[in-house]
Amino acid sequence: MYSEKVMDHFRNPRNVGEIEEANGIGEVGNAKCGDIMKIYLDIENNIIKDAKFMTFGCGSAIASSSMATELIIGKTVEDAWELTNKAVAEALDGLPPVKMHCSVLAEEAIHKAINDYRINQGLEPWETKEYHDIHDHVHGH
Repeated sequence: MYSEKVMDHFRNPRNVGEIEEANGIGEVGNAKCGDIMKIYLDIENNIIKDAKFMTFGCGSAIASSSMATELIIGKTVEDAWELTNKAVAEALDGLPPVKMHCSVLAEEAIHKAINDYRINQGLEPWETKEYHDIHDHVHGH
């Protein structure tokens, strides 16, 4: 059912915790499945120096958060913004269809954290796509 990578990131998640000096924080929750994900970013000179997460949820949500933080550390804010839930799922060698929304949450949390950072810097937040549709479609399939 789950790939080795999903199990590995679930059992040994990377970057768990909070960043006290975080300058970008994004929290998202999906009431339907009870997953809550909070991502902390430490951004310096437009580079994500560090990313940590606190996730309450299923194994896929934890694995998605873990992999997503791995993928964005060291990247520019623009590159991190472009990280899609599909890229997170692919990096985990796939997620079961009913769990794809967990990777969507990770993408969403990163977008919120980046916009939190942008607002803190006095910049306009970037436009996010509508996520609500995705959650509904996922559960509809």
